Amino acid sequence: MYHLIEKYKLSSLHLMVVILGLTGVFGKLISLDAIHLVWYRMLIAFVTLLLFLVYKKQLFSVSRKDFFGILGVGALVTIHWLCFFQSIKVSTISVAVVCLATSSLFSALIEPLFFKRQLLKYEVLMGIVVIAALIFILGAETQYFWGYFYGITAAFLGTLFTLYNAKYINKVGAAKITMIEMLAGVLIISCILLFQKDYTVFTSLISVTDFSYLLILGTLCTAMVFVWMTEIMRHITPYSLIMAVNLEPIYSIILALVIFGDSELMSTSFYIGSGVIIGIVFLEGYLKNKQ
Repeated sequence: MYHLIEKYKLSSLHLMVVILGLTGVFGKLISLDAIHLVWYRMLIAFVTLLLFLVYKKQLFSVSRKDFFGILGVGALVTIHWLCFFQSIKVSTISVAVVCLATSSLFSALIEPLFFKRQLLKYEVLMGIVVIAALIFILGAETQYFWGYFYGITAAFLGTLFTLYNAKYINKVGAAKITMIEMLAGVLIISCILLFQKDYTVFTSLISVTDFSYLLILGTLCTAMVFVWMTEIMRHITPYSLIMAVNLEPIYSIILALVIFGDSELMSTSFYIGSGVIIGIVFLEGYLKNKQ
């Protein structure tokens, strides 16, 4: 019975990571510009989590200080997603998700400053290997330069908001944190669109196809995954979670190839460099767990 329960937990965990891997696929399927796509995604996720918290009667229990602090983190989340989806729009899903895997490099470099600890030698070495792998890929994929630029920027911002989220996770529930961050994104992008005199998200209807994809992206791939991840963390080790989440780029690349075919097929250099980067990510997770 114990082994069956463990298998169920791991199966549930990997199903969650596959769903996360669909984020990039929906980013390519949805015809909207990145800024409109992110606005709709964050609005749908915000409404979903708001209804969830109202149902659970857990809505009104966040201090004003924490609320505004989380709004600030939400600004990082917003720019992170804008960069990630822009990377997909100007290149491919494979480029965007491999760039996102470099978060481990940024984490290794930023964490010592953030938590005031010593920079470890193996973190520096791994960072150099990741940079070398990226240079190797860029040498063969120069047409996707802006895809790499936006993707690496998204990875850097993703590391920052993860570190800042850690300040609140023990004080505020994950669903509340995510809801406030989604609200921040809706407000920020609304202000940008109003400043640009772009009123289409407020005045125009989108296609049924785009709305269907956005509904899945905002509810299943965003709101539900965050709540799901929090629940899973109660039953598995952090190491198991980290290792499973590190599989997301692999799942995303496979899903992209299956769904989009030749348009997502990259050069041999890309797959060699990507394999090195993803391998480094796994190795770092293993070494961190050993410590």
